[in-house]
Amino acid sequence: MIPVSRRWPAVALLAALVNAGPLWAVAALENDYVLVSRDDAPCAKASTPGCAERVIVAMGEIQLRFGKVLRAMRRGEVAVFKAGESYQPPTGGAFFEVAIKPNHPPAKSPAEIIPPAKNTIVYEGERFFIYEERLAPGDTRARHSHSQRVEIRINQGPLLRQIIDGKDAPQEPASVVNFREPIIHSVTNVGDMPLWNFILEFRPEHKK
Repeated sequence: MIPVSRRWPAVALLAALVNAGPLWAVAALENDYVLVSRDDAPCAKASTPGCAERVIVAMGEIQLRFGKVLRAMRRGEVAVFKAGESYQPPTGGAFFEVAIKPNHPPAKSPAEIIPPAKNTIVYEGERFFIYEERLAPGDTRARHSHSQRVEIRINQGPLLRQIIDGKDAPQEPASVVNFREPIIHSVTNVGDMPLWNFILEFRPEHKK
């Protein structure tokens, strides 16, 4: 809550409210690269400043309208919109909107690029690609690499064992939305629930 003093003039109070940002929306994640919003679509209009490409990630059954098209989406399905394309905020269920910021810093990548196995590519663009990251209980994804990426856990609960530089990495507290830094690792699902993640991974920057 914004503290209000009786000594504040009306103009100062208005300025404080404006600087506080939208009071009806709280970002699930925001940094220099992306704005991820849960059950809200602040970047639905193409004219919204600070929004380039956007991705809708269904977390339940939703209806998504763009132009004359009404698309029914189920949990885990995605819809990608380029800069300049508008849509209406989804209705009917839970979702995330992932908005790429137009002038984000160069994407960071590991020194070695090793494509991960057992993933399904669902979209390929100039600046990023999207895939489903799946791993059955007891299964291992051999040593591979990632650039900077957004991770949304469609299944919230699998336990992962990571090996980095030949050593076990500490297990992290579960979080639905994460921004991951570049890494080279191997992963084993040591839980009893299948891993199912939405991943938006930035493409490595071309070195001049």
